[in-house]
Amino acid sequence: MRKIIALVIVVLLFVTCKKNDLGGDCVIEGTVKHHTKNIKGASVFIKFKAIDQPDGDTTVYDAKVRADDNGYFKFNVYKGKYFIYGFGYDYGIPAPYTVVGGQAVKVRAKETASITLYITDGD
Repeated sequence: MRKIIALVIVVLLFVTCKKNDLGGDCVIEGTVKHHTKNIKGASVFIKFKAIDQPDGDTTVYDAKVRADDNGYFKFNVYKGKYFIYGFGYDYGIPAPYTVVGGQAVKVRAKETASITLYITDGD
């Protein structure tokens, strides 16, 4: 009997715990902006289980999407805490045109979090 109970507990742990992965029933979506300008084609990165920007370069992030021509991006995720980081180019500013920034996002079960990801050149 104890073995059956232990087996049921182990199975429940595997079924109820979601690994760090995309594809859940929650959504993080938004638009990448530099001031009021949408940044088309920006790279948008996501770090699972994070509320602060991770140290290191973008290889420490767990996934990446490319914003469309309107600066729109979308991640399907599981409930939890995430850090979203954007990198793009605004050719309306002096070279090197690079704009970056990020923010923490928390989503609950079956929630859609719509954000504006403001990125900056440091101004």
